[in-house]
Amino acid sequence: MYKPSITKGTRDFSPEEMAKRNYIFDTIKKVYRLYGFKQIETPAMENLSTLMGKYGDEGDKLLFKILNSGDFLKSMTTDDISENNSAATATKISDKGLRYDLTVPFARYVVMHRNEITFPFKRYQIQPVWRADRPQRGRYREFFQCDADIVGSDSLLNEVELIQIIDKVFTELDIRVTVKLNNRKILSGIAEIIGEAERITDITVAIDKIDKIGLEKVNEELISKNIPAKAIEKLQPIILLEGSESHKLNVLRSELADSEIGLKGVEEIDLILSKLSLLNLKNNVELDLTLARGLNYYTGAIIEVKAKDVEIGSITGGGRYDNLTGFFGLPDVSGVGISFGADRIYDVLNQLNLFPESLLFGVDVMFVNFGEKEEAHILPILSQLRSKGISAEIYPDAAKMKKQMTYADNNKAHFVAIIGGNEIAENKITLKNMLSGEQEMIALDEVIEIVLKNK
Repeated sequence: MYKPSITKGTRDFSPEEMAKRNYIFDTIKKVYRLYGFKQIETPAMENLSTLMGKYGDEGDKLLFKILNSGDFLKSMTTDDISENNSAATATKISDKGLRYDLTVPFARYVVMHRNEITFPFKRYQIQPVWRADRPQRGRYREFFQCDADIVGSDSLLNEVELIQIIDKVFTELDIRVTVKLNNRKILSGIAEIIGEAERITDITVAIDKIDKIGLEKVNEELISKNIPAKAIEKLQPIILLEGSESHKLNVLRSELADSEIGLKGVEEIDLILSKLSLLNLKNNVELDLTLARGLNYYTGAIIEVKAKDVEIGSITGGGRYDNLTGFFGLPDVSGVGISFGADRIYDVLNQLNLFPESLLFGVDVMFVNFGEKEEAHILPILSQLRSKGISAEIYPDAAKMKKQMTYADNNKAHFVAIIGGNEIAENKITLKNMLSGEQEMIALDEVIEIVLKNK
C-alpha cells in the first residue's frame, strides 16, 4: 500500500503553525508599510539565464532546475548525454529554475518595469524560495523570505531606515537582538593593505564563517586557498578588533590610511552610526569586521541580525548591491535591502514562548446545534456576530453534545454558545468560556461585549 510522504527539506503547516507564521508575516508587513514600502510578487519560476552567475559557483549548484516541457531529449545527441557532465547536460534539457532568493528576481523586475517605476523604488516581497541544499535542523529546501529593498538612491539614509525597520520588527515581536554592521569596502581595503586585493572573495568567504567554525579553522581555510602566512598574520588584529564603535573606526582609519576604498567604507559606516545615534533604537547596533556574508553582489554596507537569547544563526541579513541590475542591462542603479528569515524567527519565538496567547484560539464562538428550529434562530445571530468582527460557526449536524464539545475543544474555540428551548424563550444565549469553564445565560449584546473584550 502506498504511503504518502513529502519531499525532504519541505514541510506541512498545521492551522496552529499557520496562525503563528501569519503573526510573523503580518508584523513584518505592517512595519514595511509604515515605512512606505509597496508590495510586489514575482513568479516562482525564472529563466535560468536570470538566475545563473549571480550567487557564485556554490549558489549556482543549489539552484533547482525545471525540465523543459515536451520531448526535452529530442534535440540531444548521444554525445551530449555521454559527456558525464551533469551541469552541461542540465543546460540542454532545462532553461527554467525555481528562484533561489527574492533579490535577483527583483533586480530583473526593476529592469523590465523601469519605465513604469518611480525611483527611488521601495518594495517589499514575502514569498517562498527554493535551494537544493542538504536538509538539516533549521535549514530547508523550501522556505519564505521577507524582503524589503530600495533601488535608485545612493543615500545612506536608506541603510539607516532599514536598520530602523529591523529594530521596529523585533521590538514588536519582543525579541532582543544585536544588529551587526560592516562594509564590503572595508573588507576590500583590508585585502588591499595585506597585499591580497585580488583574493577578496576567498578572504571574505572564509572570515564570514568565523562564528561557525572559529578563528583557527578560518585561518586553515585561508591557508588552503593559498593566502600567504604573512598576509593571514596581518589580518588577525583587524578582524578581532574590539572596543567601542568610535575606537574601532579610529583604528581602521589608521590601518587603512593607504587604501582609498577602505577609507570610503569607514566613512560610510561612520555616517550610518552617527545617524542611528540620533534615534531611540531599542536594540544594539555594532560594527563587526568578521561579518562578510558570502554572496558576491554586496558592494557597500552589510547587515546581519543575531538573537541574543537563543543560539541560532542569522535571523535577518542584507546589504547594498550597487551593480546588481547591471547584470540585466541597466547599469548604475544602486540598491540596498534586507531579508527577514521567517523560519528562524519562528523558532526563536517558539523557544522563548513569545507567541501571543490569542494565537492559540481557533474560532471565537462555536454554537451547539440542537436541530432545525435552533438552527433557524442561530443563523441570523451568526451574521450579527460576524458583522462585529467576531469569528463564529455552528456545528453542522445535530450530533450528541459530547461530540460537539469535543469538536469545540479540539479546534480551540474560545467560547461555546448554547441556544435551546429555554434560551429561545428568554431570547438569551448560554455562553461558556472554554478556558475557565465558566458559563452564564446572557443577552446577545452582552455576548458581543464579552467576546470582543477577550479577543
